[in-house]
Amino acid sequence: MRQLKHHEKKLLKKVDFVQWKSDATLHEAQVMRRYAVTNRDDYRHYSKLVGNITKLAAMMKKLPQNDEFRITTTEQMLHKLYTAGLIDTQKSLLKAEQLTVSAFCRRRLPVVLCRLKMSENLTEASRFIEQGQVRVGPSVVTDTAFLVTRSMEDFITWVDSSKIKRTVAKYNDKLDDFDLLGS
Repeated sequence: MRQLKHHEKKLLKKVDFVQWKSDATLHEAQVMRRYAVTNRDDYRHYSKLVGNITKLAAMMKKLPQNDEFRITTTEQMLHKLYTAGLIDTQKSLLKAEQLTVSAFCRRRLPVVLCRLKMSENLTEASRFIEQGQVRVGPSVVTDTAFLVTRSMEDFITWVDSSKIKRTVAKYNDKLDDFDLLGS
């Protein structure tokens, strides 16, 4: 083998042949498949957010426990994570440190639709969302990456003009004659 030139040596210093970036994608692919995340960039955004949150939690743990700044920012951070639905209790900073990308994926609208029994599986839920059959509060949502907070969970319904809403109402014997005139 020939001797490497100077610029080739410089380039090879930046490459690690033992650990490739693509080696860590097995777990990424499993999470994306489990929660039907179609856009890899969404997963990467969630991963960056989790990294920033865990880094912040680790920095907060280094501060003294009776520090006023640590107490107030910890309460604020835990409150935000709890209202977003990413952690289940606001008691400990350890919950913020153990945050995973799956927690973000569990708050996506298709997953919440399946949990609320509005859809049988994630692909069907994603299709309903992309077709514009679902609304959160007064606005129709067509983005499957929409993150649902705890307070928004109660306001997920079918769009008024949805055939699915009409079929469910007909099945439950709650279909109004006025609704039949509307379409």
